[in-house]
Amino acid sequence: MTPVPQPVIETVIFDLGNVLIAVDETRALDRMAARTGKTRRELENYVMLTPSVNQLARGELSSQRFFEIVRQDTGFDGDFAEFAHIWSDIFEPIEPMIVLARRLKRQVTRLILSNTNAIHMDYVFGRFPIVREVEGLVLSHEVGLLKPDPRIYELTLQRFGLRAERAVFIDDIPTNVEGARAAGLHGIHYQNPDQVRLELTKLRIAGI
Repeated sequence: MTPVPQPVIETVIFDLGNVLIAVDETRALDRMAARTGKTRRELENYVMLTPSVNQLARGELSSQRFFEIVRQDTGFDGDFAEFAHIWSDIFEPIEPMIVLARRLKRQVTRLILSNTNAIHMDYVFGRFPIVREVEGLVLSHEVGLLKPDPRIYELTLQRFGLRAERAVFIDDIPTNVEGARAAGLHGIHYQNPDQVRLELTKLRIAGI
């Protein structure tokens, strides 16, 4: 029996945090601990349990309102500019992945689909040019949805007129990858740049 040719990949969709840029939240926690007298563990628990973090990520809270809630809850006594810097100065480029994304420019449409927030993206846009170089962005706080909600994948497909079987999504969180696969996309669970390059090669993307 003649093998059925694999569909040609037309679109590569990247997660942002820990795929294109590394995230070290301990930097923010340690700085907030020094400014509030809270321990890192107390702040970790706060970030995990307070609903305001996800509300910010879905665009349900303004950046200023989120700051006011955190200031009240933690005792932080700095201004918004200082808080925004502490909250956001947690990113470093994953250079091999950025190189890979740039090499893909002539072959496929490149998109970013990220659970994020307005405070972080103000910082990221100013420091990581790759987010301005890709062909499109779907950001949770702008669309009111968080991965792995099926609707965020459907929205991405519809917004850019994509065929799911011709798109691949790369994320470091397995449940987000599973959500993409459930929507019909190919999925790659990010572990390291070499592994991603190999997985894309298996999908017949060459020259990367």
